Amino acid sequence: MNYRHIYHAGNFADVLKHAVLVNVIRYFERKEAAFRVLDTHAGIGQYDLSSGEAERTGEWRDGIGRLIDADLPDTVAPLLAPYLDCVRALNPNVGPDGGIKSYPGSPRLARMLLRKQDRLSLMELHPVDFETLHAAFEGDYQVRTTHLNGWLALAGHLPPKERRGIVLVDPPFEEPGEFDRLADGLAKAHRRFATGTYLLWYPIKNGAPVAAFHQKLKELAIPKILCAELVVRSERDAEGLAGSGLVIVNPPYTLAGELDILLPYLKTCLAQDRFARAGSFWIAGETAHEKEDGR
Repeated sequence: MNYRHIYHAGNFADVLKHAVLVNVIRYFERKEAAFRVLDTHAGIGQYDLSSGEAERTGEWRDGIGRLIDADLPDTVAPLLAPYLDCVRALNPNVGPDGGIKSYPGSPRLARMLLRKQDRLSLMELHPVDFETLHAAFEGDYQVRTTHLNGWLALAGHLPPKERRGIVLVDPPFEEPGEFDRLADGLAKAHRRFATGTYLLWYPIKNGAPVAAFHQKLKELAIPKILCAELVVRSERDAEGLAGSGLVIVNPPYTLAGELDILLPYLKTCLAQDRFARAGSFWIAGETAHEKEDGR
C-alpha cells in the first residue's frame, strides 16, 4: 500500500485513461436518466504537478504536457476537447511557457462532468490519501467517499441504485497476481451488474502477462469487451512503464470508431521512441480482428 499516484499523475497512461473516461461519461449524458460513476482506487482526486513528488519524475511533461497546447487535427479535437477543457479549467494561466500546475485525477474529472442528477462513489484504501480525498469532496452531496479496499466495492457496491453506471478499476499493480485479481473482480462485478460499463486499466511493461490476461477475459463469456492500448516506448526495457491498456466492457457503440481516430494521434504525439504503437481491438463481441497502428 505504498503506491502514490502523484509521481505519475498526468503521464501518457493518464491521458489515455482519462480521455476515454471523459468520452464515456459524455455518452452517458445523452440520456436524461441519472447514472453513477464508481472509482474503486480513487487516489486523492487532484494532483499538484509543481510538487516535489511530481517534479521528481516529471512524467506529466511527456503526457498532458505535450498534449495541452498541441495543434489538434480537426478529426481529433472533438474527442479530446472535453478532457482538455477540464484540465484547462484547473489551470487558467496555462500557456506555451508551461502553466500546468494542477491535474485532475479521475474523481475530479468525473465530478466536473456530472449533472445534478448524477452521483460519484469514490473508494480509497491508503489512509493518508483517503483523508485528502475526503477533504476534497466533503460537503458535496453528489459525492460519496469511502475508506475501503476498492476490490470489495466490486461486490458490495453494485449494482448502483440508479441502475446505470460506469465503474473505473485502476489498481496500483503493486503486488503479484494483480492481472488475475482484475479479471476475477470483473467476473464478480459483472454477475451483479451485467449492464454496467467497466473501464479496467492495466500496465504494459517487460514481463507483464497481458496476453494471458486477455485470454482470461475472453473466457468470462462477457458479450462485449473492447480493448485500447498505447505503448510509447520499447517494451524490452527492464524497468518502467512502456505503455498501458484499457479494457472497456459494454462500451458505448460510438467508442470503437472514436478510438480508431484517437489512438493513432496519441501515438504520434506521445511517442518516446520508434517502437511506439497504439490500437484497439475486440476481446469479445463485435469483430474479432485487431485494429492497430504500428504493430
